[in-house]
Amino acid sequence: MSRKVLITGGTGLIGTRLAEMLIDAGYEVALLSRQPGTSRYRGFRWDPQAGSIDEAAVTYADYIINLAGSSVSDGKWTNERKRDILSSRLAGTELIARELAKGNHHVRAFISASAIGIYGDQDDKVVNEQSPPAANDFLADVCQKWEAAAQSVAQNDIRTAIFRIGIVLSPDGGALVPLARVVKMMAGAPLGTGRQYMSWIHLDDLCRLLIQALEEPKWEGTYNAVSPNPVTNKDFTETLAGVLHRPLVLPKVPEFGLKLMMGEMSEIVLASQRVSAEKVLKQGFEFEYPTLKVALESFYGEEV
Repeated sequence: MSRKVLITGGTGLIGTRLAEMLIDAGYEVALLSRQPGTSRYRGFRWDPQAGSIDEAAVTYADYIINLAGSSVSDGKWTNERKRDILSSRLAGTELIARELAKGNHHVRAFISASAIGIYGDQDDKVVNEQSPPAANDFLADVCQKWEAAAQSVAQNDIRTAIFRIGIVLSPDGGALVPLARVVKMMAGAPLGTGRQYMSWIHLDDLCRLLIQALEEPKWEGTYNAVSPNPVTNKDFTETLAGVLHRPLVLPKVPEFGLKLMMGEMSEIVLASQRVSAEKVLKQGFEFEYPTLKVALESFYGEEV
């Protein structure tokens, strides 16, 4: 049986690792890219902003995993940056949906990314997939529109699963890199009050979750892609310092200082999101790295 996976956003942090793990699992992988030929995988050209896509891309695929979207943590959220964050997610997802609506393909499942930003700042309240999206919140608005575009694929009788991804932990990119750098310099400190919850997931667990959703027909609808053990920012910082064998010498980094440095983007580190993993656990997914200490040791355990 043909096992061809087409990935959008395949050169990003998640896509890079996911492609490796898919190859290891016996899949063929191709990437949709504005500059195909720059990676070792087969590439199809697309330009979501221009609405153009190689006609052979969707007909190649048995499965599509949609991860495309510019990073929310690169640079301050100017109006232009915010437009890019939204349009880079919407345009690509809508373009794929339009292609799939044409028929004449053999796509068996569409797996799309979203983010736990949809819940906004929820203090210490546990949220799950039934919790309403936050109102008047930029990231929540982006996620709602992104998910609506992905859901339109399901109307074409294609099994669709959407994953609201938490803070992805990897030593190769994402939020962990600057946090670990600061702790290694012995300048680590909780951010803001330190009481805000961080719902995180190890990169490899996330990739295994996406592959399981691709393989098993029972995965359909919306799921939180977070570990079962969210932690406060204070606990996160202390656990990271412990694994890196560094002391925490500074008091908390004050909220106003973060807002001054990061502007609206400070929401990412100051918003509290205590997100439930119960639904993926009930689906039978088993986390390899369910606790933060185990996850961090998998990256930094040798650096003693």
